Amino acid sequence: MAVTRIVNARMINEGAELHGELLIRDGRIDAVGSSVPTVSGADEVDAGGRLLMPGMIDDQVHFREPGYEHKADFYTESRAAVAGGITSYMEMPNSNPQTVTRDALVDKHARAKDRSLANYGFYLGATNDNLEEIKRVDHALACGIKVFMGASTGNMLVDDETVLEAIFAFSPLLIATHCEHTPTILENEARMREKYGDDVPMALHPEIRSVEACFRSSALAVELAKRHGARLNVLHLTTEKELELFSAGPASDKRITVEVCAHHLYFDDTWYASKGADIKCNPAIKKASDRNALIRAVADDVIDIIATDHAPHTREEKEATYFNAPAGLPLVQHALQSVLEHHHDGLLSLEKIVEKVCHAPAIVYGVQERGFLREGYWADLVLVDLHRTENVDDVPVLSKCGWTPFAGLDFRSTIAATWVNGNLVWQNGKIHSDTPGLPLQYER
Repeated sequence: MAVTRIVNARMINEGAELHGELLIRDGRIDAVGSSVPTVSGADEVDAGGRLLMPGMIDDQVHFREPGYEHKADFYTESRAAVAGGITSYMEMPNSNPQTVTRDALVDKHARAKDRSLANYGFYLGATNDNLEEIKRVDHALACGIKVFMGASTGNMLVDDETVLEAIFAFSPLLIATHCEHTPTILENEARMREKYGDDVPMALHPEIRSVEACFRSSALAVELAKRHGARLNVLHLTTEKELELFSAGPASDKRITVEVCAHHLYFDDTWYASKGADIKCNPAIKKASDRNALIRAVADDVIDIIATDHAPHTREEKEATYFNAPAGLPLVQHALQSVLEHHHDGLLSLEKIVEKVCHAPAIVYGVQERGFLREGYWADLVLVDLHRTENVDDVPVLSKCGWTPFAGLDFRSTIAATWVNGNLVWQNGKIHSDTPGLPLQYER
């Protein structure tokens, strides 16, 4: 493999900033510092003072394969991911068939091999009747156990209280939860149907998928994790009220961690008027006060991870009435740019952003040798131009669905280049190489 020497880079890593150079050899970071050795024949990249950071590790995506390839697949969505600076992802189990057995995990690994440009990991999904699969899960095949404690796309709701209790008692891996209280949601839906029929305004989505529905479920997950000593990561937090369930501090010191998604940090309920179903997702985008509280919680280390919950649907599927329009947004290509907007607004430091999108996911999930600019680690890197504005509409959408909720917006940063395992896969607005990524490995 070619040797690459990146010079004149502004590197952000582990809370510190270094202006210097980085050497890639055999897919790994060979040296990093103010000056690194000159290697004969090395490809030299002049970063021009731009930001060089570890690749984003996205702990929550839905790439829809198998079963829903008309929406997305590992090849198309991983291309969109690397274009957005995401070099590793962890993919959800609500495919068809659902990823609820060892055989289904093996099948997903086989599908991603040689087709995914980014590195990949997969969740084993929990159901009301696969507890034995969870207990004997192959630690090398799964990044964690996904539990839908609220009904969402794919109908994988775990609502048997005895089973839920047992999952938290016996899961050998981290439990990642979707927390919404389905009975509350159904009551809210019935009330809205009585008033509006099938044509409920999209702006009422956060009233149906309400603060109460989120809090009741998140509180239960935290209580179960504390009672059983389970390792828990609560996914896509959306409300200020839920923040009281979690404590501040470094992710490495916690057994209960929490994630927020890029779109919940960017949008609020005022956007439903212009975006409609394009920002319909579960849990719902809520008030500006919730969004602002989430941003503060990231800065204060109450929230540990920033992810995407990338969940594409076709344009035709989205252009439907409230109850028929599916929930979920395509996000991987623009998520990091949207998060960097909070840096430009003076709300989050670069060091904090790198911690939440790179370091913390690696720490929480025990990802081996990724997520940091460290010698010997895999060279998963992103070069960001913080001074080049990019209009979203000027760049082709690489997700198979062909649309983005960020359409029409300007971002003040651009993803200039992405390396996965030392391979330059994205540069200057184009896929540079189709070299496949690798399966994630874990320290457990």
